[in-house]
Amino acid sequence: MRAQVAIIGAGPAGLLLGELLALAGIETVIVEQKSRAYVESRVRAGVLEQGTVGLFDKLGISARLHAQGLVHNGFQIAVRGQLHRIDLHALTGKSVVVYGQTEVTRDLIAARLAAGRPILFEAADVAIRNLDGPDIGNTRPHLTFMRDGQSQHLDCDFIAGCDGFHGVSRPTIPAALLPTCERVYPFAWLGILAEVAPCSPELIYARHRNGFALASMRSNTRSRYYIQCGPDEKLDDWPDERLWDELRRRLGPEAAAGMTTGPAIEKSIAPLRSFVAEPMQYGRLFLAGDAAHIVPPTGAKGLNLAASDAYYLSEAIARHYRDGSRDALAQYSDTALRRVWKAERFSWWMTGLLHKLYDEQSFEARMQTAELDYLFGSRAARTVLAENYVGLPY
Repeated sequence: MRAQVAIIGAGPAGLLLGELLALAGIETVIVEQKSRAYVESRVRAGVLEQGTVGLFDKLGISARLHAQGLVHNGFQIAVRGQLHRIDLHALTGKSVVVYGQTEVTRDLIAARLAAGRPILFEAADVAIRNLDGPDIGNTRPHLTFMRDGQSQHLDCDFIAGCDGFHGVSRPTIPAALLPTCERVYPFAWLGILAEVAPCSPELIYARHRNGFALASMRSNTRSRYYIQCGPDEKLDDWPDERLWDELRRRLGPEAAAGMTTGPAIEKSIAPLRSFVAEPMQYGRLFLAGDAAHIVPPTGAKGLNLAASDAYYLSEAIARHYRDGSRDALAQYSDTALRRVWKAERFSWWMTGLLHKLYDEQSFEARMQTAELDYLFGSRAARTVLAENYVGLPY
């Protein structure tokens, strides 16, 4: 097989990149390890920045997003039983849209297949071959993999590694040429998805002496809740009843009064980390999304960073094919990382602000309280929070 760009991974980064490149007339093949059913059922993030929504509009595949997505002009922070609203629209003129990553993925897959652009699901033993050192060079790379019991070979000009934190793309780059920065947090998020109405029309982030909590949603009839827990805790330790009780406690009386409970249709424990690998390219291999960076979910930046990476990389590749320039390709990593590091900073700050990290009588915990008090009393501080939450410009 032959394509101008081989994309590894059918997550949001790879799918968005494929559609953006198609808009520029560039042929791509997406190679995905998992089945279509598995990819479309993964429960992930659900808050889209305006820039991400704008990409869907540009691609002409945003009809279902606008019909079913929930526009949020603000969110709330619960502290000591009190709710404090961050008015995103009043502070920035912008909003966010709650629309689950599961739906994002389904829309992108449907659009790609309807246009006859290939996604090779259930590809095993994917390997990247013939990379010619750290510079772009002239040597063409290729992929090899197994599918339907047969060995496959995909020639290409460039490879986009969009296969997530545990994929094959990043480990292909020599470790000595790929420094990484990482912060592993001493807690995890226990999440529950239930077919019940949300307790609030907007997201509620809660700081409580027992730990962080978040009330979110995927639709008007499906709720997503999280609580901070220990990294070694087990799902068996948290039957539904105990989890609902703890959510009521941490979110406070006003949110608890509006809470409807029900059996979990999905429950999981996810560790939190901040991670960045740089540069995000090696020769003709370019990393995007979770293959290059991870953010804690507190700031809702993971999916949105995948989208901005796809935008920057598509622009660089399109420029190369349009005028032969390699400058944008050579600058892709620096361009993308400027936005990545700002999102890392915001996610790290918001995580540290709202989670239980210290004894309640410690100096550090008092600083968290002082920071929140300042935030609620200062329009300037709330504007900084709102600007980052709705998404910095591309």
